[in-house]
Amino acid sequence: MTETLLSQPGVELGEAKQPRMAGGPGCLRLKVLIGAYACSPTRGSEAGVGWGWVEAISHYHDLWVLTGDHNKEQIEAELARRPELKSRIQFHYIPRTRYLWAEKVWPPAYLFTYRKQWLTDMYEVGRRLHQSIGFDVIHQLTYVGFRVPGHLWRLDAPFVWGPIGGLEQTTWKLLPGLGLIGCLYFTARNLLNDRDKRFSRDVKLAFAKADGGIIAATSGIQREINRFFHRESVVASEIGLPPITREAPVRRHPSEPLNLLWCGNLLPGKALPFLLEALQKLPPTMNWNLKVLGSGPLLSAWKRKAHSVGIHHRCDWLGQLPRHSVLRHMQASHALVISSVYDLTSTVLVEALANGLPVICPDHCGFTDAITSECGIKVPASSVRDLVLGLRDAIVQMNEESFRFRLANGALDRSLEYGWDRKARSLNDIYLAKAMPSASRMSAKSRSLKA
Repeated sequence: MTETLLSQPGVELGEAKQPRMAGGPGCLRLKVLIGAYACSPTRGSEAGVGWGWVEAISHYHDLWVLTGDHNKEQIEAELARRPELKSRIQFHYIPRTRYLWAEKVWPPAYLFTYRKQWLTDMYEVGRRLHQSIGFDVIHQLTYVGFRVPGHLWRLDAPFVWGPIGGLEQTTWKLLPGLGLIGCLYFTARNLLNDRDKRFSRDVKLAFAKADGGIIAATSGIQREINRFFHRESVVASEIGLPPITREAPVRRHPSEPLNLLWCGNLLPGKALPFLLEALQKLPPTMNWNLKVLGSGPLLSAWKRKAHSVGIHHRCDWLGQLPRHSVLRHMQASHALVISSVYDLTSTVLVEALANGLPVICPDHCGFTDAITSECGIKVPASSVRDLVLGLRDAIVQMNEESFRFRLANGALDRSLEYGWDRKARSLNDIYLAKAMPSASRMSAKSRSLKA
């Protein structure tokens, strides 16, 4: 196993530091060890989650980040471009054994080596660093799935865990609409979730160690944590505001079709056929088109589905696009439609809000927390029929421009709730409360006096 450490100016490897003041009286810079297998400044999804949290909290504390060596090239390039980050963050790159043939046949196979090899190696690196440095807080960040808490919680230091996802079940009545493979996969996932929530010893011990520092990605996850582990948690979406946003939403001209956008991997859980069926049920006089951004093994099957319901001539299948192209299409669209049967708060949802795009989505998972009546439409997801008809009715509502444009402005306002500094301030309070309760109270008193 190899390691790479970026030296912090003025600090020798192994030199223990005392928490130091920063940002005014009562604000302490702690020494924080973060486990973030997924962490990249250039990729989206969970890798973007890891980077966003790490960069944001580094304004408040000094970080040592344990991450996968597959992130090294992107991180090193970002550090070269922004050398000031080196004074706040040190990265250790830990390799993972890969069985590419197995991962190609069944992509979730990568979780085996992640759990059995990578998390063990990460713990060993973290243990040696903790012996040398003495961390004030240890934070397990990514992956966010509850069933992989890692082993850092075993170290003798206050432990923070989250944002945590994965505890919510996929609605059973939706599974028959996902095809054979999708139905089998999510049935197995629901059963494994139930088993791990009830019987996983490491998960229970990690929740116990993190008590007072548990972060749930959604309110539904929060309820499940309380139900199964009898622990309180705070809710914080794993996703933050993207760097590219609009100041004003796009208007739809009377002659334009309603430009709908769908983004995601073409996998069973994204459930695009529910949307295709909803579009087939729209009034025949309604003018609309759909852009599908993404790729995956179900591309051919879902194209055939569009043909079979007679809407293929209104669907543009654009494939996997670079992020700047996705944002360009987003800024030219009128609404984002999400059909997923399982997600936390998807990156594309927050990017849509930040670019003035109202959202139509199922009323479940992280979408329930993210979307309000001021920025989108949530539709019932208790059955396939309810979801399909709900999507149809929401699209008809969105076709009325004054209504849609009001939601578009609301989307921009809503996106401000996902600012990274707001997240970092909340996490800073959690760190201080876990590591130094008296310092946390002093910091809160200082802030109240300033206010």
